[in-house]
Amino acid sequence: MLTRIIAVFGLFIAVACGSSTRSEDGNGRSAEAPPDTTSVPSATKNILFFGNSLTAGMGLESQTLAFPGIIQHWIDSLALPYRVINAGLSGETSAAGNERIDWLLNEKVDIFVLELGANDGLRGIPTEETKKNLQSIIDKVTAKYPDCKLVLAGMMVPPSMGGDYGKAFTAIFPALAQKNDMAYVPFLLEGVAGESTLNQSDGIHPTEEGHRILAETVWKVLKPLL
Repeated sequence: MLTRIIAVFGLFIAVACGSSTRSEDGNGRSAEAPPDTTSVPSATKNILFFGNSLTAGMGLESQTLAFPGIIQHWIDSLALPYRVINAGLSGETSAAGNERIDWLLNEKVDIFVLELGANDGLRGIPTEETKKNLQSIIDKVTAKYPDCKLVLAGMMVPPSMGGDYGKAFTAIFPALAQKNDMAYVPFLLEGVAGESTLNQSDGIHPTEEGHRILAETVWKVLKPLL
């Protein structure tokens, strides 16, 4: 687990290393789980969410409570022919994601949502390296599925990483979105980062309610593509 960082500045990144997806929340709220997708009609298209612990829903009782699962529920309520695939992995860096993406592309991808880079920022990895890795991931997706629609989730680093680094890091995402004609979410944690009531006890990972806000933020950009 990366060191707990709480940014009052209104940003922060849920990217701690670890693989647990169980919650100690105990708030008793029920999950809005997507339907069984073990038998998916041939006409159903796939939305691949590729990211770190934010996408994976670290600390929640189920991945269905993470923002991709909530989006699946909304898709189903509108009877849209899409299946969400949650490929979030806690602790993932852009370099590790660049290595992992290949086998995930064995299944057809119609919409690709990229949420990576935050762990790079926490570790102070050079921004050009992060940008290069993310571009490689995008290139692999478009090479195999040229008609795939692309969505990029932007991220920020806390002020403690330094002003120059912070500016360079934040600039990675709009530049990639413009270069690759991607639908763009400027800041995935908008309205959630730094809000104690919307984050778990570590001050980093969003609660169930926090993930609902993340879902709303992504949904505004994703829905027009469906």
